[in-house]
Amino acid sequence: MKSTGVIPMKVFAVSDVHVDYSENREWLLNLSSDKHANDILILAGDLTDNLQLLKKCFLSLVSKFSKVLFIPGNHELWVSKDEKLNSVKKLELIIEKANDCGVWMEPYHDNLLSIVPLYSWYDFSFAAPCSKLMQSWMDFRKCIWPKNLQLHHINDYFLEKNKKYLSTKNKTTISFSHFLPRIDLMPTYIPVAFQYVYPVLGSESLEKQLRVLSPNIHVYGHSHVNRDITIDGIQYINNAFGYPSEKVIAQKDLRCIYSDE
Repeated sequence: MKSTGVIPMKVFAVSDVHVDYSENREWLLNLSSDKHANDILILAGDLTDNLQLLKKCFLSLVSKFSKVLFIPGNHELWVSKDEKLNSVKKLELIIEKANDCGVWMEPYHDNLLSIVPLYSWYDFSFAAPCSKLMQSWMDFRKCIWPKNLQLHHINDYFLEKNKKYLSTKNKTTISFSHFLPRIDLMPTYIPVAFQYVYPVLGSESLEKQLRVLSPNIHVYGHSHVNRDITIDGIQYINNAFGYPSEKVIAQKDLRCIYSDE
């Protein structure tokens, strides 16, 4: 069969690149300048809490991909005292920078494909937090929320942003979030000693929204444990780049999750 000469469009996904680490940053900034010109990139959160570095990464990626879609993770919403911000104001600045750089944080439609970013947080619906978690989890110190947004309402605040997009339908629908929509995405081999972090991995309410949206594929991040598993008709994919030391549970590359060829 002769080639039509049409270059297929592919969708790649990655999360948790943590570009504050120099080797992770170099990997991202040195991605091919021409290999992905026809492709879409899904960034499922946790690039950096540094806004200037976030902008630098955005500009680099939009110059290499046809479209870049992003949803913030928990690290993006960390604030420092000198920023004089709360985490909601930080989110507004992130959205502003994304818009300025040409990064999409809203649903994107390409013929028979729709990609839907979903905001979320955690709400302890996976498990109750223990004292070790409450004392060690950095979000509890580095995220600052408005006084009217109590801890147990943060996830509701984010999920509310998704509601207007849950009616999206197409031949292929891909959704993505930073946080996990269900705890059984964590593999059974995770040692019990590490399971104390499960309460801050995601929320069951996000999964309820997924059931309304009914995507073919859902990409998530946060756990730093790469997975590809189908549950109740949805293919769940985690392609976390991870910290430099995490070489076994991460493939350290982009993951192609869709192609129109």
